[in-house]
Amino acid sequence: MRGSSLIFCHFGLLVARFTSKMALNGFSVVHFRFFGRAMTALERDSACVTGYVRNLRGGSQPILAQASDGQLYVVKFTNNLQGANLPFNESMGSELYRACGLAVPQWKPLLVHDSFIEQNQDCWMQTPEGRLRPERGLCFGSRYLGGDGMRLLEILPGNSFKRVRNLKSFWLAWMIDICAQHTDNRQSLFQEDDSGRLNAFFVDHGHMFGGPKGEHQPRFQASHYLDYRVYRSVSSQYLLSFQKIAGSLDLDQLWKCVQKLPDNWKTQSAFDRFAQCLHRLSNASLLQNILETMVDFHRRTNERKDAKSERKPPRAVLCLGVPATGTGQRLSETADNYRACA
Repeated sequence: MRGSSLIFCHFGLLVARFTSKMALNGFSVVHFRFFGRAMTALERDSACVTGYVRNLRGGSQPILAQASDGQLYVVKFTNNLQGANLPFNESMGSELYRACGLAVPQWKPLLVHDSFIEQNQDCWMQTPEGRLRPERGLCFGSRYLGGDGMRLLEILPGNSFKRVRNLKSFWLAWMIDICAQHTDNRQSLFQEDDSGRLNAFFVDHGHMFGGPKGEHQPRFQASHYLDYRVYRSVSSQYLLSFQKIAGSLDLDQLWKCVQKLPDNWKTQSAFDRFAQCLHRLSNASLLQNILETMVDFHRRTNERKDAKSERKPPRAVLCLGVPATGTGQRLSETADNYRACA
């Protein structure tokens, strides 16, 4: 039957409209439409936002919400206040990090329906002109790391860095962020396991690829993690291994991930900046220069810190909920006066 108005619901929420059915080699093929257009593979695998928990800190004004898959997510709306490229940057920043072997939370598109928005007006965004209603449709959802009783640390005292299993990965993250023209300081959460060991997860990729609007050309130190003590001394051989990691990236697979994104997440500036990032990562001589610059900058930073009087390390902050997204406490200030983008 063609032109049917049958509605298919998932967990009580509108998901797709049945539009046509045809026979193909003896099989029935059903076509679905998503808000009037064809669904992508990611959209078919998406979940629905079903429960509002609370608002979170951060320039994009995210919320903590429960989805129809039973999981908690940090949700960032498509019409966030920072820029149209944010959903693309968050998703492809996560995919790029994962492809390089770095720890990032799982993510997926989450469907926000009109009924959820109207019934949970506390999730509306605040602007100087008043409240802004989130747009319905697919938004970016990052799996909440504090579920199942897991504890999160946003800031560590110096004596706790030895508990971090993947501390060296901050060097690789910095190199990737330089290539991706990340305009904000690198954000990370430390998840504590039952043994007291910590695993660093890299979060908040919305300012990668030239920022949420794709218009910035940041200096290389803009994406430096604010606490310089995470950059422990590593061997030159270890740093050279980053070039092998970058050289082994499956670029075709990354572009396939881009193709699967919802259409309204894709902008020309995001495409261009993502392509530029992959080009830099494939340039071995450029990576060598970047690594040398990173090491030299770290050496000079340490020398300046050593020249100053001994300072008491900051107090640890234990975050039992979701820490700030897009913001961070300034642990140290260098003479270069880093800029932290909200």
